[in-house]
Amino acid sequence: MKKKNSSILTIFFTVFIDLLGLGIVIPILPALIINPTANLLPFDTAFSQRTIIYGFLIASYPIMQFFGAPLLGTLADRFGRKKILSISLLGTWAGYVLFIIGILTQDIYLLFIGRSIDGFTGGNISIAQSAISDISTPENKSRNFGLVGMAFGLGFVIGPYIGGKLSDPTVVSWFSFETPFYLALLLTTINILLVYAMFPETLKEKSTRKIDLLAGFKNLGKAASHPQMRSIFIIVFLLTIGFNFFTQFFQVFLISKFAFTQSQIGDLFAYMGLWIAVAQGAFLRPLSKKFSPQTILSLSVILLAVTFPLLLLPDKSIWIYVIIPFIAVFQGLTQPNTTAIVSGLSDAKSQGEILGMNQSVASLAQAIPPILAGFLTAVNINLPTLFAAGSTLLAWFVFIFFFKQKKEALVVAPEEV
Repeated sequence: MKKKNSSILTIFFTVFIDLLGLGIVIPILPALIINPTANLLPFDTAFSQRTIIYGFLIASYPIMQFFGAPLLGTLADRFGRKKILSISLLGTWAGYVLFIIGILTQDIYLLFIGRSIDGFTGGNISIAQSAISDISTPENKSRNFGLVGMAFGLGFVIGPYIGGKLSDPTVVSWFSFETPFYLALLLTTINILLVYAMFPETLKEKSTRKIDLLAGFKNLGKAASHPQMRSIFIIVFLLTIGFNFFTQFFQVFLISKFAFTQSQIGDLFAYMGLWIAVAQGAFLRPLSKKFSPQTILSLSVILLAVTFPLLLLPDKSIWIYVIIPFIAVFQGLTQPNTTAIVSGLSDAKSQGEILGMNQSVASLAQAIPPILAGFLTAVNINLPTLFAAGSTLLAWFVFIFFFKQKKEALVVAPEEV
């Protein structure tokens, strides 16, 4: 029990730090690229060019994660969760260092390299999910994934807030765009030490699967052809596309329509992250006792889809704060239940492979929206949010009408009080 508790604590902190880093860039990257006064790009760079560059910079992380995550998943199945998790955290550390240097020297190529290295070694979440599966029972799996989801939400609370405030010289005169990343670098160092000192190996039976650098592409082929997993992977793909159209380009909408600063963007996304944490930390557990993941998803996904377009209606930014909690709660219920279903469809030996496959699908889905949205935003700033709604609605349609395989076997038993 003591080992399980220390494992869960370390996993919680690892996911929190990972999402803290992702959260920090939310308000900073659009301010660096879209705002001409940041001086990272030539002042006369057109808005359409800026949105396209911003989109590719955002996409560099998930594109490299597409290649790196399945490789790390296989290595974690062969050599253990602890060793590979440590390697992935070292990559995150190196990525932060290069990103800081890129900001200080106003070298956009170093920003791309830093994000790419962090992305390639950023299999932290898939390894953490494998470790959670190692130590979970069918009765508490949904709850444990909910705790990981809560760490995800907390990272989204603190990350954007830190990114917005610590990069704003009007808060403290010596704050700058690189200041939040110094903190992230320090926390990643602590995380590496924590994994070394407190994280026990959770892998019970090692795999003999060969390492394959093209595993990302092969994972997509497996995901498309797997008879039991095909439909859920399509759902994961569409849901991830939808939510990332929103999270990756809504900042540009806020800057263009309401003239938000990076500090205000950080506040809004921290507010959203708070509601995600509430959903996964407070709502998910009692709901998972009474309802299966399938039942929860059948409602949360459609509600998420119809809420996205409401963000485009207000003329005053205060109404955005009214709508955001609904999006956060519906997403907070959707993500961990989707992961629980994916995990429930795999056996103990293939947890790393299946979750790595899931990460490949998600990474590809994370890479598509920013590239497309960069061009779409140049046409109309409302289009990314509308695409978010459309992709999420399509995911719900596939879930309702095509996800039929062995539903009865996938129902997570209610946890005993």
